[in-house]
Amino acid sequence: MIDLDGILLVGTVVLIAAILAARLGARIGLPSLLLFLGLGMLIGDSGIGAWLNEPRLIVHFNDEKLAHALGFGALVLILAEGGLTTKWDDIKPTVGIAAALATVGTGVSVGLMTLFGFYVLDLPIWLAVLLGAVTSPTDAAAVFSVLRRVPIPRRLRGALEAESGLNDAPTVLLVMLASAAAAGKEPSGGVPGLIGLIAVELVLGLLIGVALGWVGVQILRRVALPSSGLYPLAALVWTVFTYAVGAEAHASGFAAVYVCALMLGNAQLPHRGATRSFVEGIGWIAQIGLFVMLGLLATPTKVTLLYVGHAVATGAFLTFVARPLSVWASTVWFKLPAREQAFLSWAGLRGAVPIVLATIPLADNVAGSEYLFYVVLVFVVVFTCLQAPTLPFVARLLGFSDDDGPTDVEVEAAPLDKISADLLQVRIPSRSRLAGVEISELRLDKLTVVSLIIRDGAPFVPSPRDRIKIGDELLIVTPSTQRLQTEERLRTLGRGGRLARWRNSLHS
Repeated sequence: MIDLDGILLVGTVVLIAAILAARLGARIGLPSLLLFLGLGMLIGDSGIGAWLNEPRLIVHFNDEKLAHALGFGALVLILAEGGLTTKWDDIKPTVGIAAALATVGTGVSVGLMTLFGFYVLDLPIWLAVLLGAVTSPTDAAAVFSVLRRVPIPRRLRGALEAESGLNDAPTVLLVMLASAAAAGKEPSGGVPGLIGLIAVELVLGLLIGVALGWVGVQILRRVALPSSGLYPLAALVWTVFTYAVGAEAHASGFAAVYVCALMLGNAQLPHRGATRSFVEGIGWIAQIGLFVMLGLLATPTKVTLLYVGHAVATGAFLTFVARPLSVWASTVWFKLPAREQAFLSWAGLRGAVPIVLATIPLADNVAGSEYLFYVVLVFVVVFTCLQAPTLPFVARLLGFSDDDGPTDVEVEAAPLDKISADLLQVRIPSRSRLAGVEISELRLDKLTVVSLIIRDGAPFVPSPRDRIKIGDELLIVTPSTQRLQTEERLRTLGRGGRLARWRNSLHS
């Protein structure tokens, strides 16, 4: 019989340890994902159980095919969380740059890394292609977890977040096809045929994501669910459904799920705050499970000096040569300043994605796949430890850090169906320029009312002369037709203060 009690005990202990590791990672500026990886290694075949000669403390896991499947499932949830929590206004100005980085930039990086692997590391051609494809994509989980704590301009953050969400799709396709070719199943048409197949599947995936994203928005807007907790669940399940449809249609499911999630996350849907919190929790569980699993799959005693040397050389070439050149090739047409190119180059963090992609050739029993897996594993650990903690310093060095800049208010909405209105719950964060603004100075629509302010846990009905303070929670009732304008007005005031765009206020 399955020892369910034992499984729950070990699972919850590992999860609690991972949550504490996340706190530690946040304090030292290091992606906690690496700590999860170390936790997996600690309880694996070469971990603490082996050191103490205590078999009961060892969790055995060496199924590459299962690791590949679970890794893809976790990436689907991570991309869904990234899309549902990314603000379109943040990435809209740089969506062209992000798309170029995810396609042209990835292509340049793969090409350069392939040449490096073939001529410098003396790898077989298809293994060199796999090295280039596996190491080129940035990681959504690492980028989201680190960049959202670094005070940089929204334009740069948006470009990096959108790139990390979009570049998984073409690289996953490339790795799968290259792995098949390395196993003796070369694609028809050679390299041109390979590129054409990737392009077709990528475009089809984007179209499926847009179509099902639109359908999902229409459904969730019109269906009154019996519980507020069902809205976040419905949004997440719909994005996973979109991935499955894309994959079954032989399109890029990763492109489909990210685009669909982006549309749902930026639509006028009920309980967006609850949805955001829910998918962030699911994203954390996916990240923890993914990295602990990869740590279990890895056997540190198999890492040789050759692997370490090749990993450091690969990471150095990628970080200081391939990534800057790929950023330049992608952004030169947008006339991006050199210092912005420099930051985009340094902030291209790798994480779970390269390691998960390295499990594809492992599952296909490709010659040299174990070498590739451990080189990528060491490379990710070493260079993430180098780049992630130094991002705030690099941002300040390049003149981007904005520690004193305003932060957006957080708005959560719940529908009031009987009066065709919405109840907005607005939180005033630190550094918001709404602080000090009088209720009358909000200049909202005449049918929009600030009905309650909760300050230090105590609610009161505000007068027009009451001033808003940091930490306040405002309950605002607004007609459904005015909801978007009301939210935009509050965010504009939060960034610019009481005089922001006063001539264009709703009242006027």
